[in-house]
Amino acid sequence: MSIFARPSRSPIATHRAPARRALLAVGATLAAGLSGLLAQGVPVAQALVTEVAETQAGVSPRNATTLHDGLAQLSSTGVFSETLEPETFANAEGNPVLHEENVHLVYWVPDNDYYHPEWKNLINTFMEQVSAESYSTTNVFAVDTQYTDKSDEPASYDVNFAGAYNDTAPYPTSGCTDPDPLTEAKAHNVKALACLTDTQIRAQLQSFISTHGASRGMNDVYYVLTPPGVTVCLDSGHASGHCSDYSVTEEEATSYAHSFCSYHSDINPGDLASGDGETVIYGVVPWTAGGAGDGQLAAVDRTQAYDCQDGGFDPVSKPIEQYEEAEGAREEEPNQPTCPDEDGFCDGGLADLIINQIAVEQQDIVTDPLLNAWQDEDHNEVADECRNFFAPAEGAVSEGEGSEAGTLANQRIDGGAYYLNDAFNAAGMRLNAPGVQCLNRILLEPKFSPPQRTKSGEPVAFDGMQSDVSLNASADFPGGGGAQNDYATYTWNFGDGSAPVSGFAPGSSPCEAPWNTPCAASVLHTYEYGGTYEVTLTIKDVGGNEASVSHDVIVSGPSAPSGGSGSGSGSGEGGASSSGAGASASQSPAATPSAAAGSAAAVPAPVVTAAIVRQALGRVTRKGLAVRYSVNEQVAGHFDVLLSSAVAKRLRIKGAPASGLPAGSAPQLVIAKAILVTTRGGRSAVRIHFSKATAARLRRARKVSLMLRLVVRNAATSNPATDTVISSVTLSR
Repeated sequence: MSIFARPSRSPIATHRAPARRALLAVGATLAAGLSGLLAQGVPVAQALVTEVAETQAGVSPRNATTLHDGLAQLSSTGVFSETLEPETFANAEGNPVLHEENVHLVYWVPDNDYYHPEWKNLINTFMEQVSAESYSTTNVFAVDTQYTDKSDEPASYDVNFAGAYNDTAPYPTSGCTDPDPLTEAKAHNVKALACLTDTQIRAQLQSFISTHGASRGMNDVYYVLTPPGVTVCLDSGHASGHCSDYSVTEEEATSYAHSFCSYHSDINPGDLASGDGETVIYGVVPWTAGGAGDGQLAAVDRTQAYDCQDGGFDPVSKPIEQYEEAEGAREEEPNQPTCPDEDGFCDGGLADLIINQIAVEQQDIVTDPLLNAWQDEDHNEVADECRNFFAPAEGAVSEGEGSEAGTLANQRIDGGAYYLNDAFNAAGMRLNAPGVQCLNRILLEPKFSPPQRTKSGEPVAFDGMQSDVSLNASADFPGGGGAQNDYATYTWNFGDGSAPVSGFAPGSSPCEAPWNTPCAASVLHTYEYGGTYEVTLTIKDVGGNEASVSHDVIVSGPSAPSGGSGSGSGSGEGGASSSGAGASASQSPAATPSAAAGSAAAVPAPVVTAAIVRQALGRVTRKGLAVRYSVNEQVAGHFDVLLSSAVAKRLRIKGAPASGLPAGSAPQLVIAKAILVTTRGGRSAVRIHFSKATAARLRRARKVSLMLRLVVRNAATSNPATDTVISSVTLSR
């Protein structure tokens, strides 16, 4: 996400973003309109990761409003370009992505009057809510989890809001020339404060980190935010400079084309290829929200009112009079309070525009932190590929009175409403279904329609191809080697004790006709005995997100022998036998002599042990809680992971109250469960996974005490005996 001043090529000639190609694909009407705009010399946004002056950066440029209507139609109708090839967006060398992010907000504001408290509150709350929903699949940041590096681990939606700080260090002498500085006539009580270069911002950020002993490295991300009156440039500025401000005169259209809304880069004195503990990853978000509804910032010169939100007003391409007559607002402020605000203006929602820029930078930083990872052949990053695409939104399309902005929201994050640019879904290029290239969340919904009745000894079909899987294809780097195709994995557990069947779906390159191993999206299975069986389909997408669905299947036929268990054989489509890892919390122990099957009197009471393996809390939240257990015979039961109700309340973790605890036990909540089914006695281990919301909240704690309860019953045909064991452990970071 960046721009580059390359005199030999015009912005129009170098722009090859999918959004423009998609616009051309809509039809003759939109294509003709775009051609007319290009003929008039209207600047079209361009994005390249490259170097301006001394800074290599990914920069979010402003976009022309004149493209907004056509792009909005594309977004609402689902029409997207199919001209891209998968290899045009890649990370061929497997360069780093971020697997977790401690996000720091640094407001460089010597005089707090210039950055209103309500703006800070809105921005800080947004980061808090993004952090609270880490590992969620229901917002735009989940789309980035499909992008992997040589560690063969995906870019996680794992955000820890590390807090906000107001840096009151005075601004240095301006190192650049603002193309259009604020004047008293324009802004009343707000004046031009400074024109800062990226070099000056880097120096202050490094000073801030050193002075306060703040952390650095590949897990920390710093956002530097500056107030109205501060312009940031990547070079020396002036009308032709690459700055956060621009000249509004028609003769200086190049100034607008070179201007930007935000950017990201890194300070990396160590390993330039992969970063190290001294690397500082940062984003810069100047006040590029304009001043709509603000009586100080926009009371006189209203061309400053419509600024950076993708699709924002461009005074070069359309006079203000035409914009005022347009239907609907081009800026969306879902958090604008009822006008007027406490200061008498209607500008509280302006921070929504800054929030969108932070969201854009966050996506690009996670997938391309050192500017050498996921890009296309023209060096567009993930946020560039879907620039100007906003998923269908809720709210008012018309302008809110006084604020001169709409109230559309297309994201709900931990209860907050936001209007954020869609993220690029490379999986949409790799497989035709579902084939959507711009998303604001992901779908992972396993589905299959179970047969109503079947007979033992006869094959029964299960089709998981009706499932919704957004992230169904990507590239991974197994063993740290070269990039290879990766696909969503389908795993079936037929509920009869047979080995699970695991594999891919047709359309993936390893799964070709005749559909054989490792194909498992459609499977056949034969039950040996009659009964009712719970069939579970688990799908793991390329981002590591996992979901399951279960249905009962009724099989008519002879019952299993007394004390035995049902069995059967499964296969992928085409009849070839297939096997794979089942759910991690239902494994069979290693073989040991089992108790004799028979009546309840003949089967001894089960003897079980279970204990949590001591491990780092962070690893537990990512990989699951490792538990070792032993049983002396065939048993069925379940694990419960319990957390003190008082701790759960403090961490905002939800769960069902635990019952049946020993007398005197403190109240506990059940925060995770797993099923245990064995076919014989022995020892083994399982991993019990937390929900993504629970894992995100556990990650905030420095240490947590967990209780493990295992309840089992044996295989007696009547009056089965039960046993319960309880253990506990304290885990820390």
